[in-house]
Amino acid sequence: MLCMPKGLSFRTQTDNKDPQFHSFIITREDGSRTYGFVLTFYEEVTSKQICTAMQTLYQMHNAERYSSVCASSSCSMDSLASSADEGDTTSLSKLQRYNSYDISRDTLYVSKSICLITPLPFMQACKKFLIQLYKAVTSQQPPPLPLESYIHNILYEVPLPPPGRSLKFYGVYEPVICQRPGPNELPLSDYPLREAFELLGLENLVQVFTCVLLEMQILLYSQDYQRLMTVAEGITTLLFPFQWQHVYVPILPASLLHFLDAPVPYLMGLQSKEGTDRSKLELPQEANLCFVDIDNHFIELPEEFPQFPNKVDFIQELSEVLLQFGIPPEGSLHCSESATKLKNLVLKDLVNDKKNGNVSTPNISMYELLKGNETIARLQALAKRTGVTMEKMDLSASLSEKEKDLKLQCEEAELRDYQLNVQLREVFANRFTQMFADYEAFVIQTAQDMESWLTNREQMQNFDKASFLSDQPEPYLPFLSRFIETQMFATFIDNKIMSQWEEKDSLLRVFDSRIEKIRLYNVRAPTLRTSIYQKCSTLKEAAQSIEQRLMKMDHTAIHPHLLDMKIGQGKYEQGFFPKLQSDVLATGPTNNNRWVSRSATAQRRKDRLRQHSEHIGLDNDLREKYMQEARSLGKNLRQPKLSDLSPAVIAQTNCKFVEGLLKECRMKTKRMLVEKMGHEAVELGHGEANITGLEENTLIASLCDLLERIWSHGLQIKQGKSALWSHLIQFQDREEKQEHLAESPVALGPERRKSDSGVMLPTLRVSLIQDMRHIQNMSEIKTDVGRARAWIRLSLEKKLLSQHLKQLLSNQPLTKKLYKRYAFLRCEEEREQFLYHLLSLNAVDYFCFTSVFTTIMIPYRSVIIPIKKLSNAIITSNPWICVSGELGDTGVMQIPKNLLEMTFECQNLGKLTTVQIGHDNSGLLAKWLVDCVMVRNEITGHTYRFPCGRWLGKGIDDGSLERILIGELMTSVADEDLGKQCRTPPQQKSPTSARRLSITSLTGKTTKPNAGQIQEGIGEAVNNIVKHFHKPEKERGSLTVLLCGENGLVVALEQVFHHGFKSARIFHKNVFIWDFIEKAVAYFEATDQILDNEDDVLIQKSSCRTFCHYVNAINTAPRNIGKDGKFQILVCLGTRDRLLPQWIPLLAECPAITRMYEESALLRDRMTVNSLIRILQTIQDFTIVLEGSLIKGVDV
Repeated sequence: MLCMPKGLSFRTQTDNKDPQFHSFIITREDGSRTYGFVLTFYEEVTSKQICTAMQTLYQMHNAERYSSVCASSSCSMDSLASSADEGDTTSLSKLQRYNSYDISRDTLYVSKSICLITPLPFMQACKKFLIQLYKAVTSQQPPPLPLESYIHNILYEVPLPPPGRSLKFYGVYEPVICQRPGPNELPLSDYPLREAFELLGLENLVQVFTCVLLEMQILLYSQDYQRLMTVAEGITTLLFPFQWQHVYVPILPASLLHFLDAPVPYLMGLQSKEGTDRSKLELPQEANLCFVDIDNHFIELPEEFPQFPNKVDFIQELSEVLLQFGIPPEGSLHCSESATKLKNLVLKDLVNDKKNGNVSTPNISMYELLKGNETIARLQALAKRTGVTMEKMDLSASLSEKEKDLKLQCEEAELRDYQLNVQLREVFANRFTQMFADYEAFVIQTAQDMESWLTNREQMQNFDKASFLSDQPEPYLPFLSRFIETQMFATFIDNKIMSQWEEKDSLLRVFDSRIEKIRLYNVRAPTLRTSIYQKCSTLKEAAQSIEQRLMKMDHTAIHPHLLDMKIGQGKYEQGFFPKLQSDVLATGPTNNNRWVSRSATAQRRKDRLRQHSEHIGLDNDLREKYMQEARSLGKNLRQPKLSDLSPAVIAQTNCKFVEGLLKECRMKTKRMLVEKMGHEAVELGHGEANITGLEENTLIASLCDLLERIWSHGLQIKQGKSALWSHLIQFQDREEKQEHLAESPVALGPERRKSDSGVMLPTLRVSLIQDMRHIQNMSEIKTDVGRARAWIRLSLEKKLLSQHLKQLLSNQPLTKKLYKRYAFLRCEEEREQFLYHLLSLNAVDYFCFTSVFTTIMIPYRSVIIPIKKLSNAIITSNPWICVSGELGDTGVMQIPKNLLEMTFECQNLGKLTTVQIGHDNSGLLAKWLVDCVMVRNEITGHTYRFPCGRWLGKGIDDGSLERILIGELMTSVADEDLGKQCRTPPQQKSPTSARRLSITSLTGKTTKPNAGQIQEGIGEAVNNIVKHFHKPEKERGSLTVLLCGENGLVVALEQVFHHGFKSARIFHKNVFIWDFIEKAVAYFEATDQILDNEDDVLIQKSSCRTFCHYVNAINTAPRNIGKDGKFQILVCLGTRDRLLPQWIPLLAECPAITRMYEESALLRDRMTVNSLIRILQTIQDFTIVLEGSLIKGVDV
């Protein structure tokens, strides 16, 4: 299956029969790998029966093809197996010319392969050995020894080179070199990265590499098997110190195509058929797919794709390395040796390739061919045996060149490939060393022993992700926030934790030693976290260590020798690979079997480990079970079983997929809930979320990927790139056809919101189809994948994701039509659990739609609710409203007279913060008592309440014709049903009507706060502002609420100024704080004329002038704001410009205070005033930016 992924291939003498080399990999379920290296060649078929059967098959095949008008076929006999599904249309004449086999005229050939299986990827050495074996068979002269001698030698007498050493062993005609990196070097990689960079180009390769790091689904596509392996192995090699943890099948055999349906991350390679267009390739899922067309130098990336940190500098550094070796960074389809024949994809150059020791024609330079051999006499004897003429041998090369060639044990080109490999890998490794130089500081090691850690692995957090991200440079965050959620990073951290109890993982050991080295050079730790690009400084050393190993061989293996074979064994027939004598190859020499001794040593080590684990009291089987569970946490299926493809095994595999998807859903929803609520928030009842906007976005993007994978599992027919959106569209079509029944499946939302006055917002209908239409109307989104993600975000924000998906899946005939029986969506029990996990997300508030689609137009509906018992039923003035949010405002909008409700459309305002409401005071019935304003986003359903509880009108209350109201998000009825336990506690609210009325009108009917409570309130208000600025910028809430909301700074200062304020009424007229402020200004302006040159007095006068300037600016502003509104603006401006601590003492010492305040007032107590000044000074360190609606029109 892996040696010949397409099965047997037949050809005739007219077809190309050059040998083809490719390799493959077998990954076991525990992640260990075995490498296979294959040389496929063609042998003549000597059986008359097979030839006759082939002719009969061809006649039947051609009869069928003639019957169709548009015949499709291929030039080679490989088309027998695949012609039915190839789409090449050819003329009948072509079909007759190529698709014919005549037993009397043609010679039939069949493919045969020789394969070498190794524990490590010694690709170059195995390739050379196999080519020499093949040449021995096809050569006119028989090989010096029977083939069994060479095969026995490599199986039993050639050991693995020890780490850091090189080894020479002997093939049929010339020696073969292999080397292994030392224990502190990067692990072995023998696949030439030169070819991977030439095939893809530098930019494309870095993009694919990023997709692999983020564990997307990567599909490689090429006509050549070896290209698939070269690119797959090249990219996974560059991941150091991380390792790919998911399905890894670089060459996917034809019989395993159903694995492309796997709803898990994978890295797979698919052989393309010649002439097949990419558009004809039907893939089950493409929402999260990175498609790499190797032959055409082309990649398709998933949407929402973050760039690798410092990508431009990184590519520049790699370009410099490539250019030193003469490789263009943009890549080349024609540079690489394996790419010389794109059409046939056969390696003709294997026969002519000098470094493989092959001889195709007698006029080859013998000097080139034979360099590296030990003695001329041995070379001449070898040359005679291989039938090469000596006359053409050029031995006149300069002495220095000969000496160099004697020194260097391998080809110059091979050495350059090794050096390029290691230098490119060093650049990649250096990037990770710089990015994760301080990762150890964030590893959480709580368990005392391995047993307790393994037992509680699933419940424990092993890495402080939030702190790590807050420590990283801003440009790195989009990539890093997603990367630290991957399985490869989780496994890396697990290995780090487990290294305290067992031997350190080899990759981790090398990586940690590199970090130590960086620390020695960079004494100060902060330099580790800079975003300045730091180039790799170890390129030269790495290249030298490889060259030194290849200059001088550390070990030489035993020469092949005659074996104890019976007479007549080892017969040789030119052009036919002989049947090898199994009895001779079955056992190796007892005294020199290094493989056996190595495995025995490994066994002894395992036994010691087992005894040790039993000694510490942990049952070994249980420990192994825990280890497997811990390491497979978050993984669904590491590797498909390639050996057994029975229906039962395929069914079992699909069951594993379903279990894995459900487990992943449970883990993701749990993580989203915990991160959103925060441990402290849940325990203490605070609603301050500790999740960053970036991290939240990453988790939601990850949920979108999971839903796409679930909807792609077991699809009957794929339509469009997004399986979820395709299902939704078909559901929408069916529902719209039954529009007359549309009333029944649509659930009604919460009851209409009623206020005391009876005015209410009309009900917003809960409708899956309506939410789809909202997304379809968004012209900004161009793709199905984008629409599906937007719909998920909208449903999540509306807390309807589980409900919508339940409704979608309730249409069982549609689900049965779209999905196979084994699909996740048709497993009832798992589906119910899945919907239940999604339902748990309703416990927290998300703004993942509003905050992402910031430029879309959104319809809003507003309702103004008056207090009708006290106010006029009809008003004659012209009211207006202006709604502001975190992303902008609507501008002033006129409200139609006596219409309390209006709808308007504007660009997304984000979370709503303030509403300005007012009127022009025209007509007889101009006064208006407003209870509150309600504004609803008609797409997301978010409803905001802006409490007022004040009059708007001249000569009543504080004479205000406009007011600034602070908003609070209303919880829906559905939320309240969830219960208070599972809901994020409410945010800071804006002032309630009752409090506003009690403080401002001071009727004496409500209890006033005492001095202690007022001082406590000031402390709390300032403390909240300080905490606001100590949070990361993306985690901060609304500063407007902290300044002007309930328990905000303005309200706290109002209470200070109201304490001990004398009689509220003078001649039945309300007195306000602003009256005191204006009296103070009059006094300051009068005393300003008195000349005094003392420094203290000058400073005080400067503060007085500033204060007067601000108050006058507020008074002369072109706004009809009342006295309380003016005080609010003064406090906000004083806070912004750090002037409040200067103003308070001025007001406390102003003579007007004795007239307007009682003796016991807080402002007349020197100690209280000093304490207040100290508290207000604590917010002077912060840069306060005020919302435009608060200070509009005030020019200071």
